[in-house]
Amino acid sequence: METLIEKQPNMQQSLPIIDKINGFLSDEFEVDTDRMQPDANIRQVLELDSLDYIDLVVVVENNFSFKVKPEEFIRVITFQDFYTYIISRMQSKEPSDAVMAGQVQG
Repeated sequence: METLIEKQPNMQQSLPIIDKINGFLSDEFEVDTDRMQPDANIRQVLELDSLDYIDLVVVVENNFSFKVKPEEFIRVITFQDFYTYIISRMQSKEPSDAVMAGQVQG
């Protein structure tokens, strides 16, 4: 089974998405974006407790219009894991959204 790290997207193409992620994380959790380094522990930097973690899930769902799968999201440790999770979920939801909208014959 592939891990999130093994499925890393091309980071150069992902910079606008990463900037968006860092922006809403900074606003929501009042953390300077300079502290959001790819290898930093997301829970420590954002000082997440269990309620903040729920807030993080809600913020992700609201900003990226997909439901967070707890069994996948629990594996997110670093900011890089978080970026990879968001980007891979965005890429994987596009075809199914097109089918639901009647744009693609499935």
